[in-house]
Amino acid sequence: MVKVREDYPLQADGQVDLERWLNRIAVRVDLHSPDVLKKACLFAKEADETYDREHSWSMRTSSFLTGLAMADILADLKLDQESLVAAVLYRAVREEKTSLEIISKVFGQDIAHLIDGVLRMATISQVINPNHHNQKFSQSHLQLDNIRKMLVSMIDDVRIALIKLAERTFAIRELKDASDERKKRVAREIFDIYAPLAHRLGIGHIKWELEDLSFRYLEPEAYKHIARLLDEKRLQRDEYIHNVTQTLRETLAASGIYAEVKGRAKHIYSIWRKMQRKKLSFHELYDIRAVRVLVPEIKDCYAALGVVHSLWKHIPKEFDDYVATPKENGYRSLHTAVIGPEGKALEVQIRTLAMHEEAELGVCAHWVYKEGARGNKDTGYESKIAWLRQVLEWQEDMGETQMDELADQLTRAIRYERVYVFTRDGHVIDLQAGATPLDFAYSIHTQIGHSCRGAKVNGRIVPLSYKLQTSDQVEILTQKGASPSRDWLLPSLGYLGTSRAQAKVKQWFKLQDRENNISAGREILEKELSRLSLTYKSISLSDFATRLNVKTADDVLAGIGAGDIRPAQVINLVADTLPTVEVEPAASDFISRSRKGQSSGVVIDGIDNIMTHIAGCCRPIPGEPIVGYITHNRGVSVHARACSDLLRLQEEEPQRVIEVHWQQTVDAVQSVNIAVKAWDRTGLLRDISGVLANEHVNVTGVNTQSNKQDGTAQMQITVEVKTLEQLGRVLAKIEQQPNVISARRLTTVS
Repeated sequence: MVKVREDYPLQADGQVDLERWLNRIAVRVDLHSPDVLKKACLFAKEADETYDREHSWSMRTSSFLTGLAMADILADLKLDQESLVAAVLYRAVREEKTSLEIISKVFGQDIAHLIDGVLRMATISQVINPNHHNQKFSQSHLQLDNIRKMLVSMIDDVRIALIKLAERTFAIRELKDASDERKKRVAREIFDIYAPLAHRLGIGHIKWELEDLSFRYLEPEAYKHIARLLDEKRLQRDEYIHNVTQTLRETLAASGIYAEVKGRAKHIYSIWRKMQRKKLSFHELYDIRAVRVLVPEIKDCYAALGVVHSLWKHIPKEFDDYVATPKENGYRSLHTAVIGPEGKALEVQIRTLAMHEEAELGVCAHWVYKEGARGNKDTGYESKIAWLRQVLEWQEDMGETQMDELADQLTRAIRYERVYVFTRDGHVIDLQAGATPLDFAYSIHTQIGHSCRGAKVNGRIVPLSYKLQTSDQVEILTQKGASPSRDWLLPSLGYLGTSRAQAKVKQWFKLQDRENNISAGREILEKELSRLSLTYKSISLSDFATRLNVKTADDVLAGIGAGDIRPAQVINLVADTLPTVEVEPAASDFISRSRKGQSSGVVIDGIDNIMTHIAGCCRPIPGEPIVGYITHNRGVSVHARACSDLLRLQEEEPQRVIEVHWQQTVDAVQSVNIAVKAWDRTGLLRDISGVLANEHVNVTGVNTQSNKQDGTAQMQITVEVKTLEQLGRVLAKIEQQPNVISARRLTTVS
């Protein structure tokens, strides 16, 4: 259930007793200059009164009282005096009863900066939801994630986020008498954006309150149903928890563990979510009855866990060790579920007092401002900002986690190097820093990018090379029938800042150049076929199309012309259809008519006791079509049938070419060079290495080069494979990796 805010201390005339309120704050917060907070309170109160006099009416809510309530919430979080001062003054600035310039002059630039940060966070709601009823952003997890990340990029001081959380907490507490439309609108925003923010900052009690109150307005029937179920047997449950905590406390003390043991409040939204996720009824949940054990040290956590499991039987698969492996937001605790007294399931959480404070206060438990450190950036302030930004990278809070996708996103871009911009209708688009309106256009839709002829940013016409900034609102101007310009691909002109958009432009020109590619591909293929004494007309290229993952003969030729299909791939397929070549007697008179498997794994027709070796020029792999060549002093060299060196030797001394084939079972491995071309990204080599490891392929050498100008990476990897099939599988899987353009075998075949 949610916590109800205490009332303000009042004087006899009904006015707020400011002195008593300040004393109540001073108990919880170190006020190094109490007069400054008092001055802020009087300033906010005077701004309220002046505004009311000038407008001859009073606003629905007092910005002064709202400020006191926000400061009260922040005092519970043990925030510093500057944060409380900014909270007291924030609504007066937001409601234009005063200005940031005046605040800066009266209270200093630091206070004005905090208020300005909270105002910038507030603009997100206005742009996303300008008409106060458009809730499109709540329907997409991707949009929610982008909106959350946008908040991250706008925050350069953790206190800004905390002040905004206090403001939203007060807002939802005050919704009781609001219209149904306002309740749902505010609850949706808080549920989707600010409850997850509180979770990622590790502020447990704020998160629970925001979730429960939002849930109350978004799903009123479900909320009432669970609240009624909790209330029906509250007395029996409270008595049960009382007996359990007393038993556990006494048993722990007898074991030398002095702990604080108490029942743990259950939260309605978390109960509902668990019922939905696990498909369980209310009565089947393990943690309706829950206790928390607080101990002095970490070693006591595990000792207490042993006591719990000795008292009651542990429920299998219901133990989590967040002490050894903390959650992403730093949360640490041991969680276990047992069959407690009367055969009822019971959840037990065990943590140290320090862990409990962190769980309740989250980032605030880490954020300590000392007198000598105020305003000094060298005292760890910047490192705390970096830590905050990592904490704020939340993804999975409102649904199922897609960790693979998240990991890929985080490895492809440094967290801070992103910009978040708005479409005209309020959707947030996540782009790489340095992105331009053209990059934005291509991220929306490829055709919008192709037809882009101009852009407006924040209502003004800008060049297509303009570098977008977080919170820009972008509108793309298109022209029917327009097409990309080759100038867009010139790095010096700065039209495109992302490799994704560059690839789409290149693909467009590639399609336009198809006819030229077909012609060039035919010329290349005819040259290679001539080496086999074949002509283009003597083969049926369409027979090989499907094996090359295309549909028609023209597709094959276009692929060769564009460099996507290697001529050697086609030659190998053609060679497989050729009849077996008879061995010239002059080259075989000296050998007996028998067959014997050689150490190379090759069987040579009609040859016995003769040395064989794999040709270094093409390094054929078991399963690949091969031919033997009787050398002058090294026995038989084994070549790929389409090897260009072999074709030359065959022309010079055809009598030395003999038929060979692989043994039925070949256990040898062959060294092969693989060439990989890709759009460069962080983690590329790691992902390719993972493919090789999964295929049990040994890597003996790696050489990588990055081209900063066009954003590509070239890799040459030497691997050991057993069969042509294994090599083909490896190449196919490498090409499936994100950003990989091509993966091919390197030989003298061309």
